[in-house]
Amino acid sequence: MTWMKVQIRYGQGADAGGAIAAVQAGQAAGFRVVVGTVGNPNELAAGGDAYLQGYANWLGAIAAGGADAIEVWNEANIDREWPRDQISGAAYVNMLRLAYNAIKSANGSTIVISAAPAPTGAEAAFPGQVVNDDNWLRQMVDAGGLQYLDCLGAHYNEGVVPPRATSGDPRDNYYTRYLPTMVNVYRNAAGGRQICFTELGYVTPDGYPPLPSFFSWGENTSIDEQASWLADAASYLSQQGDVRMMIIWNVDFTLYAGDPQGGYAIVRPDGSCPACNALSAAR
Repeated sequence: MTWMKVQIRYGQGADAGGAIAAVQAGQAAGFRVVVGTVGNPNELAAGGDAYLQGYANWLGAIAAGGADAIEVWNEANIDREWPRDQISGAAYVNMLRLAYNAIKSANGSTIVISAAPAPTGAEAAFPGQVVNDDNWLRQMVDAGGLQYLDCLGAHYNEGVVPPRATSGDPRDNYYTRYLPTMVNVYRNAAGGRQICFTELGYVTPDGYPPLPSFFSWGENTSIDEQASWLADAASYLSQQGDVRMMIIWNVDFTLYAGDPQGGYAIVRPDGSCPACNALSAAR
C-alpha cells in the first residue's frame, strides 16, 4: 500500500489542525494521504453559501498543510450525507467549484477527488432520499463538474462475486453489483479524467455474529474470499489505465452492530489478516 485515507468531519468554525496532524502522521509512516472530508447535512442546509465557503476555506487549509489528495464530501447522493429533497449532482457542483478553487490556490499539487457517490439503484423506492449514482454523476457532469476535479471518486462495497465477474450475483444484475460494470459507468462519466476508488471492500461475518439484516446479502462471503477478491480487485484495477488508486475499505475498524464496518476490515477479530499476504502478492 502506498496510499492511505483518513476521513475528517467538518463542523462550522472547525480548524484544520486535526486533519493536518493526520496527514503528517501518515506521511511520516511512508504513505501518501487522502483526506476524505464530509460535513453535516443539516448544517449544510441551514448554512447556505456561507457554509459552502467556510468548508472550502477549511479544505484549502488542509491542502496548505500538505495533503496529497482531498476527497470533497462523501456519498452526496443519499440523505445520510446531503439534505433530503435537495440531492442532485448539480447542487454538489456548487460545493465542488468553491472547494477546487480553494484547494488549488493553497496547494496546486493536491489532487482533488470528487465525492464518491453511494452505489445504488434505490431512488424510485426512496424519492428525495436517494439519487442513483449514475444519475447523480450525469447531473454533475452536465453542470460542468469535470472542470473542478482531478479524479472522479468511486465506491465499490457490495460485491458477492469475484471482482472480474459480470454476471452471477444472486440478487440481480444491476451494474453496481460488479466491479467491471462499475468501472465502465464511471469511465463513461469521467470524460477522460482518472477514477479514484476511495472505498473498495467485501464484507464477511467471519469471526462475528450474523450480519445485520440490511447486509444479509454478504452472509455467505468467507474470509478467504474476501482476501482473494481484494487481491484480484487490486490486480484488475491496476490494469485499467485510468484508475489512479484503490483504497481498501477498511483496515481495522471494529464497529459491527447496525453498521458492520468490522465485517469489511482486513484485520479480523482474532488479529489475523488473511488479505495481507494475498494483497502483497497481487500484481
